[in-house]
Amino acid sequence: MIIRLAERPDLDGFLALAAQVEEWFGPMVEEPGFHRAVEEHIRDARALVAASPDEGILGGLLFGGHEPTYHVHWLVVSEEARGTGVGRALMDEAMSRFVPGPGSIEVITFGADHPGAVSGGARVFYERLGFTPAEEAEPGPEGGSRQVYRRQVRAAGTS
Repeated sequence: MIIRLAERPDLDGFLALAAQVEEWFGPMVEEPGFHRAVEEHIRDARALVAASPDEGILGGLLFGGHEPTYHVHWLVVSEEARGTGVGRALMDEAMSRFVPGPGSIEVITFGADHPGAVSGGARVFYERLGFTPAEEAEPGPEGGSRQVYRRQVRAAGTS
């Protein structure tokens, strides 16, 4: 597996990942706004993919923000690759590539009562990466609860 900047031909891989999680996040595959968001992140060199020569795109990440607040806009790992370190590898690359620090990284994920919170493992995933639950966020497009998770980061090169 390699983690690399996404390229225009990777759009189909992002759409395949989106199809696997629409039940949790709401419609994306047929939404022009989602297509535009992925294309903009790719154009701005703020999209990463985890790719395997044999299995194609295993995960994708859209990142944004600037000092002092950075944002994980979207992170999905394929059903087959969940629990294998793909998500962590994408986050590690995003941190080293996009976050000089200091500041914080924010992500909006499922609220504790959302079905995807357990079956998708997102909350536990972010907690293992040092994120902590913060304030509630607006419900998702499917009506499910959402919560901000935040992680403080130091300046690059400091311990």
